[in-house]
Amino acid sequence: MADILTVNLDTDILIIGGGAAGCMAAIEAKKADPGIRCIIMEKAHIERSGCLAMGLNAINACLNNGQTPETYTKYIRDEFFGVIREDLVYSIAEGLNDAVKEVEKMGLPIEKDQNGDYATRGKRSIRIFGERLKPILATAVYRAKVGVLNRVAATNFIFDGERVRGAYGFSNRDGKLYVVHARAVIVTTGGASGIYKPMKKGDARNTTWYCPWNVGTGYAMGIRIGAEMTSFENRFIPLRVKGVNAPTGTIAQGSDIMHRNARGEAYLEERYKHLGGEKCLSLYRLLATLQEEKAGKGPCCLDTRGLSVEAEEKLKTAYLNMNPAIVLLWANDGYCPGKRPVEISGMEPVVIGGHCQAGYWIDKERRTTIKGLYAAGDVAGGAPKKYVSGAWVEAKIAARTAIEEIANIQLLHINEDEVNKEKERILCCMNGREGVSHEELERIFHEIMDEYAGGATVHYELTESKLIIARDKLREIEEKLQYLRAKDKHALLSCLELIDRFDVAKVLIEHLLYRQETRWPVYQTRIDYPERDDTNWLGFVNSIYDPVNDRVKMIKRALNETLCNI
Repeated sequence: MADILTVNLDTDILIIGGGAAGCMAAIEAKKADPGIRCIIMEKAHIERSGCLAMGLNAINACLNNGQTPETYTKYIRDEFFGVIREDLVYSIAEGLNDAVKEVEKMGLPIEKDQNGDYATRGKRSIRIFGERLKPILATAVYRAKVGVLNRVAATNFIFDGERVRGAYGFSNRDGKLYVVHARAVIVTTGGASGIYKPMKKGDARNTTWYCPWNVGTGYAMGIRIGAEMTSFENRFIPLRVKGVNAPTGTIAQGSDIMHRNARGEAYLEERYKHLGGEKCLSLYRLLATLQEEKAGKGPCCLDTRGLSVEAEEKLKTAYLNMNPAIVLLWANDGYCPGKRPVEISGMEPVVIGGHCQAGYWIDKERRTTIKGLYAAGDVAGGAPKKYVSGAWVEAKIAARTAIEEIANIQLLHINEDEVNKEKERILCCMNGREGVSHEELERIFHEIMDEYAGGATVHYELTESKLIIARDKLREIEEKLQYLRAKDKHALLSCLELIDRFDVAKVLIEHLLYRQETRWPVYQTRIDYPERDDTNWLGFVNSIYDPVNDRVKMIKRALNETLCNI
């Protein structure tokens, strides 16, 4: 593969990532201005891509009766111990219900009660039949006459030193390099999985909670051009059904099912209820389960024994709408959750701005610190627990902002030398050289992150000494990235993904080192700084990567420091 064909395209707005946020951004852009040119660049296919590719059984951010933007914002602030961007969270809350209704009009079936109201699963959650959520959104995208580049993986932004002017994309199907020039770019690529060693090995290593193809490319592209990032240290570690990584909330939320250890003790309800009730429940469910396992009282489970036949069928239907693997496994094993408890465990950490708040530092209009670049969804920082409906709201805001601001922006083409540089960077793995495979280097990378940067095998715990070792070891293997080799186009994409994960991990390590307290137990447990320290750390930890000196500059931002272009 000596060279690759270059395809040049022009558009007004380029959206990178065709998941829930990306599709909504495109739909909103065309609704605001039907004549605008809009392209989605998606690594997979917009009908089944992103973290909701399998579907969804509940919308977990919706203002049910009695809930307001104020109560929603307070709930998120309490859940994250005071460190959130309230301006972002409040703006999301204001648009949640309208976004849900809009997608319902597109064809999303939402469960209703006997009065015709949405069936609730909690104060801020409603039940849906969302197995076809992505196809529904994709249909709306095509109906809006949005251009779509399926099977094209973004590799880098086109950046002139001041403004993002588009992006490069590589197709692993036809081997073409797409050079898409745009007047504005909205990044909606999701969070980063695969930073830590997977719980499963071999062919099952991608049986993970978060989409394994969301590798942090959107983060990495922004890091490489000096975009300011926030809260990477606020990792998310999901508590999931062991073996298939299905969500435990489908079983536990809105029910009286107990968490039990191997001794049959209802540990969460009996020993840990003082930790907060509804407040911080998801975090403390994980913490309590981890403590029981460390004390030799595992494995832990959700005690589903006693479920009626009707309740069991409803549970299976809910899982079929977002994680059919668990139902298939139960059927294969002849397993009935009503007769035997469901084992649970923590998963490997992920970097994500939808459940937690790692991502681009943005302003209320979803501008990043780089001109011409906007962010929405899991890749946008500062607003945790936004889930799918919050991602829709952010996407709508970003699209409207981009449209308002491109009126006087010229479409500029990058020069051929810059295109050749990116082409050479992509092709270097394919020149037939002797080198290292991405599988081999990824295995070393995962071992470092797992052992020294708070992975599952060390109970997610962090210390300065181990994090410094992780930093040093990453620097050692960074030299080997230039020797990655790929035998075909698919392996080449895996090499590029590993480079992106590596760039995210470097920033993550610095964030974990910099915050010298334990703000979010388990997610960010510093056992050398075990207490929360509001005096010194009630605020944001941000970073900007300096590519010239290859160092990450760390920055403290106050809670009220909401303008991003500082």
